[in-house]
Amino acid sequence: MTDPDRIWNEASVKLRAEIGDGPFSSYIAPSAVRVDGAGQLILVTPTGYARDWVRKNALRRLNELWLGLDGLSRRLEVRCRAEVGSIPPASAVAVQALSAAAGEPAVAPTVAPVTDGARAVRAAGLQERLTFDSFVEGQGNAFALAIAKQTASWADGHFNPIFFCGPYGYGKTHLLNAIAWEAQRLRPDAKVIYLTAERFLSTFVKAMQDRSTATFKESLRSADMLLLDDVQFVGGKASTQEELLSTLTALIEDGKRIVLSADRPPMALTEVEPRLRSHLAAGLTCPVEPADRALKIAVAQNRLNAFAKMGLVQGEASREVLEQVVDRTPGSVRELEGAVNTLAAAAGARLASLGVDETLTLLGSALRGGPERRITVDEIQKTVAEHFNMKQADLLSERRTRAVARPRQIAMYLCKQHTTRSYPDIGRRFGGRDHTTVLHGVRKIEELMPQDDQIARDVEALTRKLRG
Repeated sequence: MTDPDRIWNEASVKLRAEIGDGPFSSYIAPSAVRVDGAGQLILVTPTGYARDWVRKNALRRLNELWLGLDGLSRRLEVRCRAEVGSIPPASAVAVQALSAAAGEPAVAPTVAPVTDGARAVRAAGLQERLTFDSFVEGQGNAFALAIAKQTASWADGHFNPIFFCGPYGYGKTHLLNAIAWEAQRLRPDAKVIYLTAERFLSTFVKAMQDRSTATFKESLRSADMLLLDDVQFVGGKASTQEELLSTLTALIEDGKRIVLSADRPPMALTEVEPRLRSHLAAGLTCPVEPADRALKIAVAQNRLNAFAKMGLVQGEASREVLEQVVDRTPGSVRELEGAVNTLAAAAGARLASLGVDETLTLLGSALRGGPERRITVDEIQKTVAEHFNMKQADLLSERRTRAVARPRQIAMYLCKQHTTRSYPDIGRRFGGRDHTTVLHGVRKIEELMPQDDQIARDVEALTRKLRG
């Protein structure tokens, strides 16, 4: 292992422990350290959004860790993949090994779509474990799953395009992967292309630089099914949006299948130009709702079952252990899977004998809201009131104006996400309200987050404040 490999490995392990599995898996694990022509160390992120997040939230600490391990006193810069081109890797192997250990996809190079059977989807970077068989159905995703299976069956006479939307980490990418695998299985000769929006962007930019846009266009427009993930990332890029619009128009006119995903419904993608938004919304918009507690427990159990089949764990975790892992990982399903990965790695053959206390000790800071950091209802109320420039007493009052009611519902939602309080208990702490009022408030915010960009930003900002 080269020196940068060793340093990155050690620094990554420490950073994961400090920022948690969720943020690490989303922004750091898919990144790689490379060296440019001048010898500068570059942390290459998959997207510009990830680059900006790392700069704001992790780069300073990452450099502190790096400088503490590197005798040459080198510092890291951060750029997204579209900015760096083909800089040789310094530690890609180390990052991929760490990602694989966490159950995350390794960073794959951009490759041209190919057409010979199952290689068509493998070459596009799909994950083999993300199939319909491994997808756990629940109340919030049952409709999306049914539409996904219908789409994968190549059934005639249905909506086009299909647009899955919802918060990150709740199964959109899993559904697109599953559709691609099943569609290719049912029609081995079909050309199935899966791309992230970032890869679409970077491949298009490279095609323009190489003056090979005609080849790029032909490659996509000859697809029988095109799946494009995280469409929100094309926002603000005029030439890319124009090319995507032309591609979608050509495919629809030829009767080809299109499947897309984003973190919001099409008409809420305000950074996307109106004509493209209109095309994205022209088929079927299918929400993927946040998972409820029962679904999360099923996901955790399913993940452990998969590890058991691979021989990584023995026995089954108790219901109490699963409930604690779920209740103390209030974020996305992706973050929950990270916690389950950590549990499996730490427990191994002792999984069946683990009690709740030992589980919390093994997982430590991997679980948000663990013993080291308990978030209270009072703290949530104070934080929400400050965020919306109001008094805490307003949240407990009888006032029902929108300026008070919506922050109150957000506070109730955060209480359900970040504490173990029941609906009746939360209601009592909000001026003696009935538990049905709290339930309505929580469900209202869950419903609005995929639709209202401002509410999603408010919830995200408040969550960051509460986690410190």
